[in-house]
Amino acid sequence: MKYNIRLYESLERMADKYDSFIKELEDPTIPVNKVTEINKQLKRIGVIKDKFLQYKKAIDDGNSTEEILSKETNKDMIEMAQMELEDLKQKIPQYEEELKIMLLPVDPYDDKNIIVEMRPAAGGDESGIFTSDLFSTYKVYCERMGWKVRVIDLSVSAFGYDYVFFNVVGTDVYSKMKFESGVHRVQRIPATESKGRVHTSTITVAVMPELDEVDIKIKPEEIRVDVYRAGGAGGQHVNRTESAVRLTHLPTGIVAACDSERSQIENRAQAMKLLLSKIWEKAEKDRHDLIDNMKREQVGTGDRSEKIRTYNYPQNRVTDHRIGLSLNKLDYIMQGYLDEIIDALIADEQTKLLENLKI
Repeated sequence: MKYNIRLYESLERMADKYDSFIKELEDPTIPVNKVTEINKQLKRIGVIKDKFLQYKKAIDDGNSTEEILSKETNKDMIEMAQMELEDLKQKIPQYEEELKIMLLPVDPYDDKNIIVEMRPAAGGDESGIFTSDLFSTYKVYCERMGWKVRVIDLSVSAFGYDYVFFNVVGTDVYSKMKFESGVHRVQRIPATESKGRVHTSTITVAVMPELDEVDIKIKPEEIRVDVYRAGGAGGQHVNRTESAVRLTHLPTGIVAACDSERSQIENRAQAMKLLLSKIWEKAEKDRHDLIDNMKREQVGTGDRSEKIRTYNYPQNRVTDHRIGLSLNKLDYIMQGYLDEIIDALIADEQTKLLENLKI
């Protein structure tokens, strides 16, 4: 029976690893943090092992069927065995493709919750309006996915948002929303335009995994804490207590603030999550800048646009420039139906990773 031997052997080793993890969990002296880490591994490997067992059965059945064909003389039995063998020959490559995708390297942050920062860029009032519009799209999409959205910080202008920070909590949030990071361009006739001309505006979206202090090491003395009276809704409570919290990371100068909660403790916790995510974002940017500089030294520079996506209202079209995907249903997508775009971006990422998978 023809099959990918290297893939089979890799999967066999992974199945053995799964069994060794199970035995490890039976040790009563195992530390709690180790249990958490093993359970995360088991969650991923367990799914692969189940698919591997189906793949293994198909190979074993194929070998058995080939053996029957080599010995069988009954015409009807031979015909039946040949049909079964053809079916298995179709199934095995399908299993192999599915398993290769399951074996692709996993982004360590894929299962994290996220903090998103959205800001107007070029385009004045229209940019602020679209920041508000796209935030509404994200909110509906997240609710459809069963995720919880909570605004951390928000500044409202006369026509839209000056900025919005929000938190999304759910299953595998970062794995889907990470593709939204970048510059989003909108082309439409603004509500403030009297002559009916199409304007082009941009906004920026930064999607950061929500990290714990164990993910990023920060010394307490590196953080300055300032408390102040919260602004906005809240009545007498807001006026009488200094519940808002601003945290400053002294080594980098990064600042995070929160005044959306009722208590100083809750605001401090939210501000810390935002601060950690911002520190992570800076570290990732520094790392990517270093890589980009190395590339420029090797291959030079080329003109390229920063935009990742364009929302063209007159043509009811959205285009994701990273994968060349254009969909003529912008009105539908802005209602929170981002699935087709995000699924295409995930598929593109998997295709690129598969090209580098040496199996």
